[in-house]
Amino acid sequence: MNDVNELKQFAGVHARGQQIPNYDKILDRIHHDGEGSGSWVGEWIRAAEKLASRNLHLEASRHYTMARFPFVDGPARQYALEAGVMEFDRWRVSEEHHIYPLDLTVGSGQFRCWTTGLSTTKPRPLLLIMGGIVTTKEQWAPLLARLGKFGIAAIVTELPRVGENSLCYDSHSWRMLSSLLDAVADRADVSRTYAMNLSFSGHLALRCATEDPRVCGVITVGAPITEFFKDRQWQSKVPDLTLNTLAYLTEIPRADLGNALSDWALSADQIAALNIPVSYVASTQDEIIPPSEVRFLRKHARDLQVLVHEDVHGAPHHMSETWPWCLASLFRMLDNRSLRGAVFTALWIAQRTRRRLTSTGY
Repeated sequence: MNDVNELKQFAGVHARGQQIPNYDKILDRIHHDGEGSGSWVGEWIRAAEKLASRNLHLEASRHYTMARFPFVDGPARQYALEAGVMEFDRWRVSEEHHIYPLDLTVGSGQFRCWTTGLSTTKPRPLLLIMGGIVTTKEQWAPLLARLGKFGIAAIVTELPRVGENSLCYDSHSWRMLSSLLDAVADRADVSRTYAMNLSFSGHLALRCATEDPRVCGVITVGAPITEFFKDRQWQSKVPDLTLNTLAYLTEIPRADLGNALSDWALSADQIAALNIPVSYVASTQDEIIPPSEVRFLRKHARDLQVLVHEDVHGAPHHMSETWPWCLASLFRMLDNRSLRGAVFTALWIAQRTRRRLTSTGY
């Protein structure tokens, strides 16, 4: 059983990111993490089913996704996962967003991606999008639909053992990204690949970039780099939800995580050898990622931009500023003179100014 208070605490960033209105009313009805009325899964599924009955497929998918949160631990959350993917599939087909599935097999595992902009006749620069250890690929639907209009190809997928990804999450998982690039090399300009990978998938992207020169830039929010994996004292304060999820994804007993994860840390030499731009969003009150990660990057990364928010992990209260900044970073990486980059930079400045004026009472 998950701690319901922790579930509610971390639900905010995912509910806001999926633009779920009045999600707090659903949270108020939740009192336990079992099944049925008043449970986490039961209340989110009940809300999802009402939306599905009105053919609001994307909205239903989002609610099913929240029912599955943080990971599949039994039949109820497995049902929520499958129903969420089904409703997403109905949405993408009915609304003709030019989003297409891509299923890949790597070793003994499989994973599914959602794609847009792939073309054998006109291969475009590629953007890889991944969330963290509790984020499914369907959560990125609106962004994927928009990116198809920006002259780039984009692929959304999941970390190993998240959602429909059956690969095991281990220190070699970065190879999954290289395998994905190999698979679409005939439909995208993979020599110009950029990763917008958040939280733990940001670590995955940076690790891949140390080996695969096709990764030309990384944009991430609250990614572990080195100290998270090595600092046992910090790990002892990390929320149970995070550690339990990591134990599930890695198939490592929670008591053994500290020893097992120490080998995942990126070294100063690895970061210093990256001759690519890195954009990193940090939160001063992050309860998962230690503040030393940003100091480490500032000291060793060659080309680094940092945006700092006074917020918790994922900066849920600053999304209106974070996403324009991330997209501005992407288009600057693609083309330093990009008009879209300038537009998103202006939007970020406007949002930041608005927040500051609001906070000072003007």
